[in-house]
Amino acid sequence: MPARPVTVSAVDLFCGAGGLSYGLQEAGVHVAAGIDIDPACAYPFETNVRAPYHSRDVRQLNSDELADLWPAGAVRVLAGCAPCQPFSPYRRGADTSHEDQWSLVGEMRRLVEGTMPDVVTMENVPRIGSTAIFRDFVAQLRELGYSVDFESCYCPAYGVPQHRRRLVLVASLLGDLVVPKGALGPDEYPTVRQNINELPPVRHGEADSNDRLHKGRTLSKLNLERIRQSTPGGTWEDWPEELRAPCHRKAGGSTYRNVYARMTWDDPSPTVTTLAHNFGAGRFGHPEQDRAITLREAAILQSFPRDYDFVAPGAPVQFAPLGRLIGNAVPPELAAAVGEQIVDHVRQCRGEVGESRREVELHR
Repeated sequence: MPARPVTVSAVDLFCGAGGLSYGLQEAGVHVAAGIDIDPACAYPFETNVRAPYHSRDVRQLNSDELADLWPAGAVRVLAGCAPCQPFSPYRRGADTSHEDQWSLVGEMRRLVEGTMPDVVTMENVPRIGSTAIFRDFVAQLRELGYSVDFESCYCPAYGVPQHRRRLVLVASLLGDLVVPKGALGPDEYPTVRQNINELPPVRHGEADSNDRLHKGRTLSKLNLERIRQSTPGGTWEDWPEELRAPCHRKAGGSTYRNVYARMTWDDPSPTVTTLAHNFGAGRFGHPEQDRAITLREAAILQSFPRDYDFVAPGAPVQFAPLGRLIGNAVPPELAAAVGEQIVDHVRQCRGEVGESRREVELHR
């Protein structure tokens, strides 16, 4: 009788709306649970990933509780993306080590030591790689016997249609495991046009009748005139003087060229942030329509499927909480590449692994 396929099972700390878990699952990793402190994550995580969601502060999670979440006999993966705000380049070099979220990387380190999962993966902004808390995490993993690799990954090379860089770490007790290389070259990077051009047009302040998330934020009269004067790839310097903000008229204002701007069709989008629905917060103007990108367009540019369900039926579509969930998410296509690398690694070390969602779909 042939041996049963090995189950590779992940617990996702700081799971958010499920971007990391969804990508891992597409690659053939079973997701045992997601854990996050934000109750807004529960619906999108459970609806799309179809795995249990636990509303918990990771700082109050003990190792025994975590260990009980993995199924018996599985190759255990501990995955997580600790909140990146303290390490973000948008903090412009400020000392953030006193902030509450800084210590959450240390909580992941504590849980690794307490449960010794077979594989660990973590994703964050590249700047975290230069911090003492990250270096300590890597050193501890190696002391515990893990093979460790980490790289700054350029997301378009992994099929994500935005100019986003993320640091990805992988570690294994089973053998040498390395961060996957992006398979796409510059001529193959996915573009804004390829991903959102076919969505129905909507006006600012309105939503598509068939997709509540395809909703544009209302623009003020001034900002509506500003976006009408904006060209794809241009800046506010193209506007008439009377439309420019007071801060832009100052000598130092010339450095802020990537706000109040339209993205371009035939390139990946700018990094999708938690404020990507706001025209004034970056190069988030639609290339043609006079509005900022919608929540659905932001999610698609993060590489979420077009039918990813973020809001419960009857619940209001609110820009701030949904923008936070979308902007903070791990791009699922990047997560899938990491998941495929982990599954291949386990196959080499332990034998056959069950099929991924993508493989199942191909066989139908």
